[in-house]
Amino acid sequence: MAKQPKLTEEQLLTRIHQEIRGAIGYGGDEVSVQREEAQRYYFGEPFGGEQEGRSQYVDSSVADAIEWMKPSLMRVFASGDSIVTFNPTRPDQVEQAKQATDYVNWVFLKSMKGWKILLDWFHDALLLKNGFVKVWWDYSEDKQREEYERLTDIEFESLISVDEVEVIEHTQTGEDMGGVEVVLHDVVIMRTAKDGRIRVENVVPDEILLARESNSLSESRFVCHRVKKTVTELREMGFEIDPDTLPRGDDMDELSVQRLARYSFDDTYEFGIWGDAEEGNQDKSTWTYWLYECYLRCDWDNDGLAELRKVCLIGDKVLENVAVDNIPFITITPTPIPGKTIGLSVADLVMPLQEIKSSIMRNVLDSMYLSNQPRLSVQEGMVNLDDLLTQRVGGIVRTKAPNAIVPLPNHPIEAHTFGLIEYLDGVRESRTGVSRMSQGLNDNALTSHTTATAVNQVMSASHSRLELVARVFAETGVKELMERIYELLQKNQDKEKVVQLRGDWVGVRPDQWNDKMDATVAVGVGSGNKDQQIAHLSNLLQYGTQAIAGGLPIFNVQNIYNIIAQLIKAQGFMNVGDFVTDPSMIPPPQPQGPDPEMQLQQQEMQVKTAELEIKAGELELKRQQLAQKTQEADVDAALRAEELVLEREQKRAVAIGRT
Repeated sequence: MAKQPKLTEEQLLTRIHQEIRGAIGYGGDEVSVQREEAQRYYFGEPFGGEQEGRSQYVDSSVADAIEWMKPSLMRVFASGDSIVTFNPTRPDQVEQAKQATDYVNWVFLKSMKGWKILLDWFHDALLLKNGFVKVWWDYSEDKQREEYERLTDIEFESLISVDEVEVIEHTQTGEDMGGVEVVLHDVVIMRTAKDGRIRVENVVPDEILLARESNSLSESRFVCHRVKKTVTELREMGFEIDPDTLPRGDDMDELSVQRLARYSFDDTYEFGIWGDAEEGNQDKSTWTYWLYECYLRCDWDNDGLAELRKVCLIGDKVLENVAVDNIPFITITPTPIPGKTIGLSVADLVMPLQEIKSSIMRNVLDSMYLSNQPRLSVQEGMVNLDDLLTQRVGGIVRTKAPNAIVPLPNHPIEAHTFGLIEYLDGVRESRTGVSRMSQGLNDNALTSHTTATAVNQVMSASHSRLELVARVFAETGVKELMERIYELLQKNQDKEKVVQLRGDWVGVRPDQWNDKMDATVAVGVGSGNKDQQIAHLSNLLQYGTQAIAGGLPIFNVQNIYNIIAQLIKAQGFMNVGDFVTDPSMIPPPQPQGPDPEMQLQQQEMQVKTAELEIKAGELELKRQQLAQKTQEADVDAALRAEELVLEREQKRAVAIGRT
């Protein structure tokens, strides 16, 4: 088979433009219209069929459901200091897994304000079918302007000696300090960070274009981030551009129904404010362009296999075309539909109820208006119409005949409608999991005949829907986000960074972590469940302390600490280390010196032993002296005997001396 020719840039552009025009989210497709409608319902805007002189009431069921779900979801994921836990895959990775858990949570929650990212992410998903975040390693330079005053020579040289610092302005003055002339420096510098950093940002759904038959975002053949950028932002991204040669973009970008609906409530956006009006703006650094950051699968290298490529373009001008490992977007949806990336939002489930309740309430209000100001039957020519049309308290209406004004009958409908509204509220509660009891609005739950067990059962049932949404968010989005952060840190951060983890300053080197670890996101919803957790943990703590006191070896100090740590987290406190200390972090006790009393006894024993040794030496010396004297006596006796023998033989005195 003859090898196919390699794709040209023109063919690639043709493919991309075809994908854009056919993508979900481009133009007035059905998903865009549904999202636009959801935003209008959330803002409580009129439906469009209102009649003058009739009630204009608009129910707020969509906003109520979403705003009551968000606190419970945020309590689940952001009430503590840990969202994800990394589990070791080998016995030697226990400490590494603990450090990865602490550092990844620190990076997301502390370094990049993860609480706000989660809040916006969940809001988009609950309202607009899907929420999107973008996570990537940003290699662009981060420039920061800094000013310093009255620096000494040493301080000034130390400041500008760093390679990342560029001096923009510098003035020096001499000042007399105690008779010594000192030079002081005022300096303005530009500090440039070049090491790169991890970035996580929310992406509004109307900026995402997605291939229609996508089963999942990560496996889609085409995903595009359509975003408005200034010339400055484009250059900071590393693109060398000439503002005069770039196209502005078409009206479809500006007139996206989703985009306009986002600003329709308070009219904070108006098409054309930077369009043709920008012709009078001479500051080209603020000119804006529509950047299409596309991720598509195509056989660019002509090897017969489609690879994932990142192509950035403005109009028909390609700014970048490189191969990449993955699509940097992660999505969540509260109600997934198997086989589809786009799911159902809470707004999709509640919008019909909001329209019905609005219609019912409008009729109720119209009926009340007619009860207070009924329609009248008037005999023509018998009533002064000017008096009748002038509405004032105690006013007089002049008539020429009795019963010239007769109110038309009006049948109040309030008694027949409030039961229907209660029914619709029950339908909304079953669809969203947000009940009046969980909102604290049910007075009947506090009556004397309602037991705490019954209240807990009702609240647990109402939370089941929220628990499912939280579990879906955890497993389909939050877990993937944390794993992606782990992967980016492990691949790109090759320098040690010193941060405070668990109350201690430690050096972290993610490039030395294991390539893969299992991630777990803990989910528990609602104040009722938190109270139950506290009760269960308290009972478990009591069992543990009793078992240790009774000598039953089924609990140890580490087990008790784990129970207390979970108890502190369930009570809503962020940092467990502020209250208790992990036994595994406590160094083993150092060997202590001997007991003073024992030491004194040992010293006394040593003295007695020394005295006994001295006495034994003295006895031995005396024994030796005695033996010597005995030996000398024996020698003297022997010499005396020899002298006596010689005297007898010679018959004269003989003296033999000892030598």
